[in-house]
Amino acid sequence: MTNQSQRVFISYRSQNPDMSLAQEFYERLTAAGHQPFMAAESIKLGEHWPKRIDQELEQCDYLLLLLSPQSATSEMVTEEVRRARELRDQRSEHKPVILPIRVELPFDFPLNYDLRGYLSRIQQQQWQSSADTPGIVQNILDLLSAGEVPTPTETQEVAVTVAESPDTPPLPIAEPELSREPGGTISPKSSLYVERPPIESDCYQEILQPGSLIRIKAPRQMGKTSLMARILHYAREQGCQAIPLSFQQADSQLFTNLDQFLRWFCEQVGRKLKQLQQLEEYWIGSGSKDKCTAYFEECLLEEIDTPLVLGLDEIDRIFPHRQVADDFFALLRSWYESARYGDFSSELWEKLRLVVVHSTEVYVPLDINQSPFNVGKNVELREFNLAQVQDLARRYGLNWTDSQIEQLMSLVGGHPYLLRKALYHLRRQDLTLEELRQQAPTEAGIYSDHLRRHLLNLQHYPKLGKALHRVVSKNSSVELESELRYKLDSMGLVKLQGNEVIPRCDLYRHYFRVNLG
Repeated sequence: MTNQSQRVFISYRSQNPDMSLAQEFYERLTAAGHQPFMAAESIKLGEHWPKRIDQELEQCDYLLLLLSPQSATSEMVTEEVRRARELRDQRSEHKPVILPIRVELPFDFPLNYDLRGYLSRIQQQQWQSSADTPGIVQNILDLLSAGEVPTPTETQEVAVTVAESPDTPPLPIAEPELSREPGGTISPKSSLYVERPPIESDCYQEILQPGSLIRIKAPRQMGKTSLMARILHYAREQGCQAIPLSFQQADSQLFTNLDQFLRWFCEQVGRKLKQLQQLEEYWIGSGSKDKCTAYFEECLLEEIDTPLVLGLDEIDRIFPHRQVADDFFALLRSWYESARYGDFSSELWEKLRLVVVHSTEVYVPLDINQSPFNVGKNVELREFNLAQVQDLARRYGLNWTDSQIEQLMSLVGGHPYLLRKALYHLRRQDLTLEELRQQAPTEAGIYSDHLRRHLLNLQHYPKLGKALHRVVSKNSSVELESELRYKLDSMGLVKLQGNEVIPRCDLYRHYFRVNLG
């Protein structure tokens, strides 16, 4: 038992029941002598909130996460959890401890890839009504008073909706799909997936080539995992075995030990192919890459008659761990080359085809100017063009003129997620196009979470923030040094015009002109 005062960061959405529940936690924690942080109560008028948020996350002992249907789709809440998980993994005392409470959110409600990974094996409580509040508050107070860390749980297999799972066979198009808040992977046969020719057809052709490797990269929310899901679905239709594997499923400590990481990798693939029984005897002795290669060659590739397609999603999680990352990418590169030697072994490695997916935003903290993995077919997802945006609007039931499409694209460009979010709210008649244009760059707009996430990230990199402020403050293109150009483009915030840049869209121009000043 300890009477030490604990610092508690309360993560929530500013709407009820989240807001009122956060307020009750704030008051009870304060009365018990702890130091809670709640943005609405703790940030003073005029205070620089991104800096304060970051300071509080750095200093807190616990992150109390109120996870509701609203906060589960909030980019800002996800970013706070990501940052807390990152800090916890870096520290020997494993602080801050994440305490999730599901607020009117059933345990079978599917979370996005990021949250599923960040909350893996963390105990979660459930709040369904005000009758649950006293018991949950007391549980939290008891835990803080004891200074305890909840015991990790076994990962629960949660049923995932079609819109979230690249491994689910496609279902017929249904009206509820249009009523779902945008976010997450789009099913291979979704009515809302818009192709970007010739990317899809090129990838379909490539994945049928012996020993092929496709690298898909783009900033966040550009449709990378959705494209991977379609490639895997197409491969299955052509008689291949196709397995998706998200690196979000891996515990963070695996990325610091090559032997443990490669064993986890083999276990994930072997389990899907029901070939785990021999892994133990292969994992004896030294030479982690040799053990992994032998297991794949002798236990997997020799035992299957059809090509095996692996979709490796979120591999940017391994990028910061350079020693393990370098060895893992060298291993994948050696497998890719083994399919080209022309010997008996090559025939086996020709069966293996890889689809590798990562976000370019990871380049910013790594201080690198290119992907650390550069073999195979490179696919960079770009924004939708005018015709593709018109197509998407029609799929949302909006028969718009060219002028209306151009106004929307002036606001958010051809960014797939930002467009889908706008069309979702416009279809629901939550607001008009003119109201959207007026409100979008403000804290009251539908993109406030998205914009705050970027602003919080820029807070960590003052040079990037200053460079972006220069760009959004000008009405013409601005020349920047190559590293700044590259990283702002990797974040999806600017467009390149030779050696100069302009803001990606008016949404970013107006918001960052005010908030980076």
